[in-house]
Amino acid sequence: MQANVAIQVLPHVNSDEEVIRIVDEVIAYIKSTGLNYYVGPSETAIEGDYDQLMEIVKNCQLVAVKAGAPKVSAYVKISFAPDGGVLTIEKKVTKHHQ
Repeated sequence: MQANVAIQVLPHVNSDEEVIRIVDEVIAYIKSTGLNYYVGPSETAIEGDYDQLMEIVKNCQLVAVKAGAPKVSAYVKISFAPDGGVLTIEKKVTKHHQ
């Protein structure tokens, strides 16, 4: 079951520097999964198996809390195709970054 998600993690902290530090830890976690991902200015897109992506979405919250956020909001977009065929990150953005 292929899917892609876009996740925006918003730690509730007191400074922009803390937001950046915590979000950087979340992105490092996403990178460690080995899945294809793309970091944008407001969200990170990730491609893979639906169940694996849902676990990653959950873990992103836990990583932010472990990094020091007392509370986290997250906005998630999901594109799901049980039989395959979701648009890939490459197809969506490559032409805009050449």
